[in-house]
Amino acid sequence: MATGVDELLDMLFDMIDEAKNAPLSSEKCVIDRDKALDLIEDVKAQFPVELAEARKILNARSEYVAAAKREAEEIHKRAQLEASQLVSEAKVMNQARQKANEVVAQAEHKAKELRRAANEYCEDVMRRTEEALADAHSEMRQAHTRFRTAMGAAPSTSQGNSRVYDAEADQ
Repeated sequence: MATGVDELLDMLFDMIDEAKNAPLSSEKCVIDRDKALDLIEDVKAQFPVELAEARKILNARSEYVAAAKREAEEIHKRAQLEASQLVSEAKVMNQARQKANEVVAQAEHKAKELRRAANEYCEDVMRRTEEALADAHSEMRQAHTRFRTAMGAAPSTSQGNSRVYDAEADQ
Protein backbone atom coordinates (compact mmCIF):
# COMPACT_ATOMS: atom_id res chain seq x y z
CA MET A 1 0.00 0.00 0.00
CA ALA A 2 1.11 3.57 -0.69
CA THR A 3 2.73 5.39 2.18
CA GLY A 4 2.84 9.00 1.03
CA VAL A 5 -0.12 11.35 1.08
CA ASP A 6 0.62 12.35 -2.51
CA GLU A 7 0.45 8.72 -3.67
CA LEU A 8 -2.79 8.11 -1.76
CA LEU A 9 -4.40 11.21 -3.26
CA ASP A 10 -3.21 10.15 -6.73
CA MET A 11 -4.85 6.76 -6.22
CA LEU A 12 -8.11 8.41 -5.12
CA PHE A 13 -7.98 10.75 -8.13
CA ASP A 14 -7.40 7.83 -10.52
CA MET A 15 -10.29 5.91 -8.93
CA ILE A 16 -12.69 8.82 -9.45
CA ASP A 17 -11.32 9.60 -12.92
CA GLU A 18 -11.74 5.99 -14.12
CA ALA A 19 -15.17 5.49 -12.50
CA LYS A 20 -18.12 4.72 -14.72
CA ASN A 21 -20.72 7.40 -15.30
CA ALA A 22 -24.01 7.04 -13.47
CA PRO A 23 -26.95 6.20 -15.71
CA LEU A 24 -28.44 9.27 -17.41
CA SER A 25 -25.76 11.65 -16.02
CA SER A 26 -22.37 12.76 -17.27
CA GLU A 27 -21.59 14.62 -14.02
CA LYS A 28 -22.03 11.74 -11.60
CA CYS A 29 -20.14 8.44 -11.35
CA VAL A 30 -20.15 5.21 -9.43
CA ILE A 31 -17.11 4.35 -7.27
CA ASP A 32 -16.36 1.71 -4.70
CA ARG A 33 -17.33 3.48 -1.53
CA ASP A 34 -15.28 1.30 0.88
CA LYS A 35 -12.15 1.60 -1.25
CA ALA A 36 -12.50 5.43 -1.45
CA LEU A 37 -13.11 5.71 2.29
CA ASP A 38 -10.09 3.49 3.00
CA LEU A 39 -7.91 5.78 0.85
CA ILE A 40 -9.26 8.87 2.65
CA GLU A 41 -8.58 7.21 6.02
CA ASP A 42 -5.02 6.39 4.92
CA VAL A 43 -4.56 10.04 3.86
CA LYS A 44 -5.83 11.20 7.27
CA ALA A 45 -3.47 8.78 8.99
CA GLN A 46 -0.52 10.00 6.92
CA PHE A 47 -1.21 13.69 7.44
CA PRO A 48 0.06 13.87 11.03
CA VAL A 49 3.24 12.02 10.05
CA GLU A 50 3.92 14.24 7.03
CA LEU A 51 2.82 17.36 8.87
CA ALA A 52 5.23 16.51 11.70
CA GLU A 53 8.01 15.99 9.17
CA ALA A 54 7.08 19.24 7.45
CA ARG A 55 7.12 21.04 10.81
CA LYS A 56 10.53 19.54 11.60
CA ILE A 57 11.81 20.68 8.22
CA LEU A 58 10.33 24.17 8.74
CA ASN A 59 11.82 24.39 12.23
CA ALA A 60 15.19 23.20 10.94
CA ARG A 61 14.93 25.74 8.13
CA SER A 62 14.09 28.50 10.62
CA GLU A 63 17.04 27.52 12.82
CA TYR A 64 19.32 27.39 9.76
CA VAL A 65 18.13 30.83 8.60
CA ALA A 66 18.58 32.26 12.12
CA ALA A 67 22.09 30.78 12.36
CA ALA A 68 22.90 32.14 8.92
CA LYS A 69 21.64 35.58 9.98
CA ARG A 70 23.74 35.46 13.16
CA GLU A 71 26.78 34.42 11.16
CA ALA A 72 26.12 37.16 8.59
CA GLU A 73 25.85 39.72 11.40
CA GLU A 74 29.13 38.51 12.90
CA ILE A 75 30.83 38.69 9.50
CA HIS A 76 29.37 42.15 9.00
CA LYS A 77 30.60 43.30 12.43
CA ARG A 78 34.10 41.90 11.77
CA ALA A 79 34.15 43.56 8.36
CA GLN A 80 33.13 46.89 9.88
CA LEU A 81 35.80 46.54 12.58
CA GLU A 82 38.47 45.66 10.01
CA ALA A 83 37.33 48.51 7.78
CA SER A 84 37.51 50.98 10.65
CA GLN A 85 40.98 49.67 11.56
CA LEU A 86 42.10 50.03 7.95
CA VAL A 87 40.69 53.54 7.81
CA SER A 88 42.44 54.33 11.09
CA GLU A 89 45.71 52.86 9.77
CA ALA A 90 45.29 54.84 6.56
CA LYS A 91 44.83 58.03 8.59
CA VAL A 92 47.94 57.25 10.62
CA MET A 93 49.88 56.49 7.42
CA ASN A 94 48.71 59.76 5.85
CA GLN A 95 49.68 61.71 8.95
CA ALA A 96 53.07 59.95 9.01
CA ARG A 97 53.62 60.73 5.31
CA GLN A 98 52.65 64.35 5.88
CA LYS A 99 54.98 64.63 8.88
CA ALA A 100 57.77 62.93 6.92
CA ASN A 101 57.27 65.35 4.03
CA GLU A 102 57.44 68.26 6.47
CA VAL A 103 60.63 66.89 8.06
CA VAL A 104 62.19 66.35 4.64
CA ALA A 105 61.22 69.87 3.55
CA GLN A 106 62.70 71.32 6.75
CA ALA A 107 65.86 69.24 6.31
CA GLU A 108 66.21 70.38 2.69
CA HIS A 109 65.70 74.00 3.75
CA LYS A 110 68.25 73.60 6.56
CA ALA A 111 70.72 71.94 4.18
CA LYS A 112 70.26 74.77 1.69
CA GLU A 113 70.88 77.33 4.43
CA LEU A 114 73.94 75.40 5.64
CA ARG A 115 75.32 75.22 2.08
CA ARG A 116 74.77 78.95 1.66
CA ALA A 117 76.45 79.69 5.01
CA ALA A 118 79.33 77.32 4.19
CA ASN A 119 79.79 78.94 0.79
CA GLU A 120 79.78 82.41 2.36
CA TYR A 121 82.28 81.23 5.00
CA CYS A 122 84.55 79.67 2.37
CA GLU A 123 84.32 82.81 0.24
CA ASP A 124 85.25 84.95 3.27
CA VAL A 125 88.12 82.65 4.26
CA MET A 126 89.46 82.63 0.70
CA ARG A 127 89.19 86.43 0.49
CA ARG A 128 91.01 86.87 3.80
CA THR A 129 93.62 84.29 2.77
CA GLU A 130 94.10 86.09 -0.53
CA GLU A 131 94.50 89.38 1.34
CA ALA A 132 96.92 87.77 3.80
CA LEU A 133 98.91 86.28 0.92
CA ALA A 134 98.93 89.66 -0.83
CA ASP A 135 100.15 91.29 2.38
CA ALA A 136 102.75 88.55 2.84
CA HIS A 137 103.85 88.93 -0.77
CA SER A 138 104.15 92.68 -0.27
CA GLU A 139 106.16 92.17 2.92
CA MET A 140 108.37 89.65 1.11
CA ARG A 141 109.07 92.20 -1.61
CA GLN A 142 109.83 94.86 0.97
CA ALA A 143 112.09 92.45 2.88
CA HIS A 144 113.80 91.50 -0.36
CA THR A 145 114.29 95.17 -1.22
CA ARG A 146 115.67 95.91 2.25
CA PHE A 147 117.93 92.92 1.94
CA ARG A 148 119.29 94.11 -1.36
CA THR A 149 119.74 97.57 0.01
CA ALA A 150 121.56 96.18 3.01
CA MET A 151 123.86 94.24 0.72
CA GLY A 152 124.64 97.38 -1.14
CA ALA A 153 122.90 96.36 -4.26
CA ALA A 154 120.46 98.54 -6.08
CA PRO A 155 116.89 97.52 -5.72
CA SER A 156 115.65 95.78 -8.81
CA THR A 157 112.20 95.42 -10.10
CA SER A 158 112.99 92.59 -12.45
CA GLN A 159 114.14 89.26 -11.20
CA GLY A 160 116.56 88.62 -14.06
CA ASN A 161 119.08 91.21 -12.81
CA SER A 162 119.00 90.16 -9.18
CA ARG A 163 121.91 88.64 -7.36
CA VAL A 164 121.65 85.62 -5.18
CA TYR A 165 122.48 86.01 -1.51
CA ASP A 166 125.43 83.97 -0.34
CA ALA A 167 125.32 83.33 3.40
CA GLU A 168 128.91 81.96 3.56
CA ALA A 169 130.33 85.06 1.92
CA ASP A 170 128.72 87.15 4.63
CA GLN A 171 130.68 85.48 7.39
